[in-house]
Amino acid sequence: MSQLVQPGATRRAQLFIFVTILIDMIGIALIMPVMPALLQHVGHVDLARATVIGGWMFAAYSLAQFLCGPLIGNLSDRFGRRPLLLVAIGGLAIDYVFCALAPSIWMLFIGRLIAGICGASYITASAFMTDVTPAEDRARAFGMIGAAFGMGFVIGPAIGGLLGELGPRVPFWAAAALSGANFVFGLFVLPESLAPEKRRAFDWRRCNPLAVLKVFRGYPSVLPLTVVMVMYFFATSSYPTLWSFWGIAQLGWDELTIGITLAMFGATAALFEGVLSGPLVRWVGESRVILMGLVTGTIGAFGFALVTQTWMVAALLVFVALEGLVHPCLNALMTKQVPDDAQGELQGGISSLSNLAMLLASIFYTQIFGWFIRPEAETPMPGAPYMVTGLLLALSLFVFLRVGGWRRGGGLTAGPAAPTVAP
Repeated sequence: MSQLVQPGATRRAQLFIFVTILIDMIGIALIMPVMPALLQHVGHVDLARATVIGGWMFAAYSLAQFLCGPLIGNLSDRFGRRPLLLVAIGGLAIDYVFCALAPSIWMLFIGRLIAGICGASYITASAFMTDVTPAEDRARAFGMIGAAFGMGFVIGPAIGGLLGELGPRVPFWAAAALSGANFVFGLFVLPESLAPEKRRAFDWRRCNPLAVLKVFRGYPSVLPLTVVMVMYFFATSSYPTLWSFWGIAQLGWDELTIGITLAMFGATAALFEGVLSGPLVRWVGESRVILMGLVTGTIGAFGFALVTQTWMVAALLVFVALEGLVHPCLNALMTKQVPDDAQGELQGGISSLSNLAMLLASIFYTQIFGWFIRPEAETPMPGAPYMVTGLLLALSLFVFLRVGGWRRGGGLTAGPAAPTVAP
C-alpha cells in the first residue's frame, strides 16, 4: 500500500509527478513525427487525405478524454490520485504495442480511443499538484507540469524523428517501452497525495460529461475563466493537429526535421514553464502573464501562417513560448476558487471542456488544411489554418478582458498576488 506525502516532502512529491509526466510525454511525443508517413502507408492515401484522417483520429482521442475526464477526476477524489495515475500509464504502454501492430486505419482509430481514455493522467497529476501545493504557489506547480510536457517534447520528437528513419512503426515500440518503464517507476516511488479523510463518496451523476457545466455551478467565479480556457484550447489545437502535416506541405520537412522543430518547441516551453513561470507570476501576477501569452500567441500564429524558411519557424518558437503559460496560470486562478475535496472534479471538468474544444477543433482545422492543399487547389495555402488560429487567439484575449479575468488573482490592479518563494 502506498504512503501518503509526508509533511515537508512536497518538493519530492512534485518531483515524482514531474518525472512521471516527463516519461509519459516522451512516449507520446515519440510518435508525432511519423504519423503522416504511417497514415499514408497504412491508408494508401496522399498527404491531404492523410491530414483529414489524422484529424478524425485526433478527434477520437479527444472524444475519449471528453467522455472519461469527469469519471477519472471523480474516481481520483474517491480512491486517491496514485491508482488512477498508474492505471493510465500502464494502459498507454499496452496501447502503443497495439498501434505498433495495427494493420489498418480502423485499428489505429481504436488505438487512439484507448490512448484517449488512458491519457487522462494529466487530470490526476493536476489534482495531485493541487493536493500538495499551497494556493499561492500553484501557478509554479502547474508550470512544472507544463515543463514536463515541454521537456517531453524536447526528448521525444528528436528520438522519434531519428527512429522514424528506421520505419514509421519503430517509435511506437520505443514509446511502449518508455511507458512500461514509467509504470514501474510510479509503482515504486509515487506516493499518494489525497488523505482518506479528504476523500468523498463517488457519485455517477458527477461523471456525466454532457452536464459538465454543473461542476462549476457552485463556483460562479470559475466559469468565465473556463470560457477563456476553452477558446484558447480550440485556437491552439491547430498545432498538435497539423504541425507535422503543415511542415511537410509548407516547408518540405522530413521526419527528422519535424522531430527537431518539435524538440525546439519543447525546449522553449520547458524554459518558460519550468524556470520562468514562478518568477514571472511573482513579478506581475497570473493575469498579466495570461495577457502577454495571448498577445504573443496571436502574433506568432500569423507568423507561422506566412513563414517561408525553417529558421523563421525557429525564431517564432522562441517568440511564442510565453503563450504556454496561459493554461497553467488560468488553471491556478481557477483552483483558488474551489475547495480541496473538489479539485479532482474541477480538473476533470476542465479537461472535458478542453477536450471537447480540441475534438471540434481537430476536425475543423484538418478540413481547412485539407481543402487548401488538395491536389486540385489552384493556389495551395498550407498556412491558412494558422491564420484562423491567430484570429481565434485574438478573440480569446478580447473575451478575457471583457469578463474581467485581468482583475483576478492580484492581476493588473493589485500587483503580484503570491509571496516570494524559492525557485
